[in-house]
Amino acid sequence: MIKDVSGINKTLPAGKNLPAESPFSWQQQLSRAIRDPAELLERLQLPADLLPAARSASNDFPLLVPESFLNRMQPGEPDDPLLRQILPVEQELQPKQGFTTDAVGDDAARIAPGLLQKYHGRALMITLGTCAVHCRYCFRRHYPYHDEPRSREQWQETLNVIADRPDLEEILLSGGDPLVLNDRRLGELIDDLANIPHLQRLRIHTRLPIVLPDRVTEQFLSLLQETRLQPVVVVHANHPAEVVADCAAALKTLSRAGFPVLNQAVLLRGVNDTVDTQAELCRRLINCGVLPYYLHQLDRIQGAAHFETDAALGKAIVQSLKERLPGYAVPRFVREIAGEPSKTEM
Repeated sequence: MIKDVSGINKTLPAGKNLPAESPFSWQQQLSRAIRDPAELLERLQLPADLLPAARSASNDFPLLVPESFLNRMQPGEPDDPLLRQILPVEQELQPKQGFTTDAVGDDAARIAPGLLQKYHGRALMITLGTCAVHCRYCFRRHYPYHDEPRSREQWQETLNVIADRPDLEEILLSGGDPLVLNDRRLGELIDDLANIPHLQRLRIHTRLPIVLPDRVTEQFLSLLQETRLQPVVVVHANHPAEVVADCAAALKTLSRAGFPVLNQAVLLRGVNDTVDTQAELCRRLINCGVLPYYLHQLDRIQGAAHFETDAALGKAIVQSLKERLPGYAVPRFVREIAGEPSKTEM
């Protein structure tokens, strides 16, 4: 049984139990990911009247969901909390005041091709624009990825900028998702960064261990264990039903490889906006060796307004978590405000 902490008990359907290991490589699984809204609705036995809106919204921001993540959804349940995160809906096309295409000030923070700096001592590299899943609340769904470097040669200018900035001691790899890079290309980038003497830490922000767990390969772990940089891996799970089976196994593999593994979640209406859901998510993460790091108030990106909750709810949830869980299992409730020197704790 997978406990639905929103109040419904659900079992994975017959034939949908997640295997310990897929017969396909993670690259093959990504290539086979579902991109057609009609196929998604058919696979999950959902009403056909959802299709017109799904097609319209996916024209603006395409549908993408891999098999592993799909298999954790409940067929016939349009309000499944994992489905809500990836199903294109009509509300995405309805503009709302206060929601923009650059909610966190990425454009103003760009100091070199593919390099953003918002906070002292660290900068973020937009390694590529590709993900393994398209989360409908994504704060970079409108980001101009086509303007950023793609090849090792194109990254040289940016690496030179980093080398000329001795105040930088940490680089974050983001995107898109940096783990869509294969291990060879990722290894080359890590080596190039490790050759910059003043860099001390490498942080990787990724959703792949959650939605495509087979990406946690032995070679990937070796890359992080062998670099002189101190690696930190930050994953992104929002609901306890995500942290099961192959995902839970991948997270345990990461956490037992010898470097910190943290989780960032986003508070989402109709997905994880209850104390019970958040508490169960934190428990499952901790049991996999992953520390709940941040719970984000939704970034006000155009197309995601229907996910927004009142900030007071998030504060109340975190206060209740402090009463239920050990301190190390309670995330900080934060919001990112463009131009501020740090995340703003709520």
